[in-house]
Amino acid sequence: MLHGIFAPIPTPFDYKGEIAWDALSENLAWWGRSEIQGIAVAGTNGEAVMLSHEEKIKAFAFCRENLPSSKKVIAGTGCESAKATISLNKEAADCGVDAALVLNPSYFKGSMNDEVLTNYYFHIAESSPLPVILYNMPRNTNVNMNAKTIIKLSEHPNIAGIKDSSGNIVQISEVANNCSDDFFVFAGSANFLLPSLLMGATGGTLALANIMPGECAEIKNLYDEGKLEEARNLQLKIFAINEAVTTRFGVAGLKAALDLIGCYGGLPRLPLLPLDNTGIQELKEIMKQCQLL
Repeated sequence: MLHGIFAPIPTPFDYKGEIAWDALSENLAWWGRSEIQGIAVAGTNGEAVMLSHEEKIKAFAFCRENLPSSKKVIAGTGCESAKATISLNKEAADCGVDAALVLNPSYFKGSMNDEVLTNYYFHIAESSPLPVILYNMPRNTNVNMNAKTIIKLSEHPNIAGIKDSSGNIVQISEVANNCSDDFFVFAGSANFLLPSLLMGATGGTLALANIMPGECAEIKNLYDEGKLEEARNLQLKIFAINEAVTTRFGVAGLKAALDLIGCYGGLPRLPLLPLDNTGIQELKEIMKQCQLL
């Protein structure tokens, strides 16, 4: 069972729109020295939908090779078809990653009912050489995997856990308390990390962990030590910056924040645009308030 804090890392691009491998290596070295338990590659913040199949495979292998062996690597492998997801899972396993993060299909969202999603994930799990992590991201997919479906899926021995980015703490609580002990639940945003831990989650995959890995890990450590008031105070401290690099400014904001702290964020891929000067100034002020600058 996975536990602790993971960073869903951005994919750094250069000014030609190609992956900046040297910059990624330097970022990985920084995350590798932090207290997080690992990273997720080619997820939402990694602009997975902007990456080719070949780029994903190279990124999986590169991250595994350049991150300390003590840190785990989760590969984002969810595709619109089961066939493509199974193929990517098998290639990701050859890269030495630890698990596959599988976002549900959403293009035909009107057909993504409980039966379809259950059949899809069971089919993936049966064919995957990697443990499968469910990924619920209704803000982007417009499909919410409800608690009943998640609980049923958790019964499969090769479905290891879920990253739930819905922010629905009732749903997260229901799942965390109705699945077996070896099925883990991760909060999908730092904004509800502590509430999720209190209700049975074992960690989180958090965009904020890219720029504040120590603080995100500290919330989990304080919770584990029973220091709930200190954990609460730290949770309250990160709301503004987390909102800035997620819902407010998105991937462009997260990349700008990485640049501002001395790592490499770079440009997003089109059609996404980089943060404009006004946004950068607003982001700087928020980061100063959080003592990041």
